[in-house]
Amino acid sequence: MPRHVHPGVVVRSSGAGSVGVRGRGEEPGRAVDRGSPMTTVPAPSARSAGVFLREFVRHPVHTASCTPSSRALAEVMCAPVPADGDPVVVELGPGTGAFTDLIAERLGGRGHHLAVELNPRLAALLQRRHPGLDVAVAPAAELPALLAERGLAGCDVVVSGLPWAAWPETTPLLTEVLAAALHPDGALTQFGYAWTRRARPARRLRHRLDQVFAEVVSGPAILRNVPPAFVHTARRPRREDVPRR
Repeated sequence: MPRHVHPGVVVRSSGAGSVGVRGRGEEPGRAVDRGSPMTTVPAPSARSAGVFLREFVRHPVHTASCTPSSRALAEVMCAPVPADGDPVVVELGPGTGAFTDLIAERLGGRGHHLAVELNPRLAALLQRRHPGLDVAVAPAAELPALLAERGLAGCDVVVSGLPWAAWPETTPLLTEVLAAALHPDGALTQFGYAWTRRARPARRLRHRLDQVFAEVVSGPAILRNVPPAFVHTARRPRREDVPRR
């Protein structure tokens, strides 16, 4: 039977080719009650780091890092979030909310902020810190269905904290799924660690981004993050079937 793991957290079942173990789903097509505009409940950074480390030990392949991302990395990752209007911002693999905090600051209650987290423990922590946030426990590949359930034709920005293992070889490729979910002038950001920049998974991801986006920029190392990281910023999806406003 469908169930909530935490008030406001939606648990979805896995789809074909998805990565990791998923919870059971809510009723098909049911939207989340997001309540009032999102507010943040401060949480000690040491506590967040401890939770992140425990989840990394439990699921090292599906957790991007053993430490939360820094504010310096978050600034680059969240740069495409519009300063005005009512954008739809999707966060993939938010973890303990290092990017969530800054997205919430930039939106200031505007638009729609959807966080898609595979790990139900991290999702529950995120919901406690952001009571008004729309949180779904689901694989990233289910983003089109998640948007459709909420009556959203597409999104403006995707901020991805997914680990390399979350970009599987199965088709449709996740890069294609995300490009199709973005509006024509949309943007996607994805970070990686500087020491992995020339690793095969990193090169493969960059190649796939180049295939489905008109512009892809891989930024310099962000040394104030531990470990140092870099960000891919991909803009203007090439796909002919991207959502139209």
